[in-house]
Amino acid sequence: MQNPLGDKKILIDIVRQEMPFGKYAGRKLCDLPTYYLEWFYAQGWPKGRLGAMLETLFVIRTEGLHDILEELKKRHGA
Repeated sequence: MQNPLGDKKILIDIVRQEMPFGKYAGRKLCDLPTYYLEWFYAQGWPKGRLGAMLETLFVIRTEGLHDILEELKKRHGA
């Protein structure tokens, strides 16, 4: 994975986009529970941009960078 935290667009998309399928369909990606991200980590990320966003969110959560998401939610109306 490239440096996702350097891609401002992917961070904005994480707070704007909804999960398109599964138990949390319709919930904003940034609001997915950590255990759900851990499940994807163990099972494998979805392909494409969605997988990149979920993996980036997982890194943000596991590295304690929650403040990034809170600031983006304020600025981008999530």
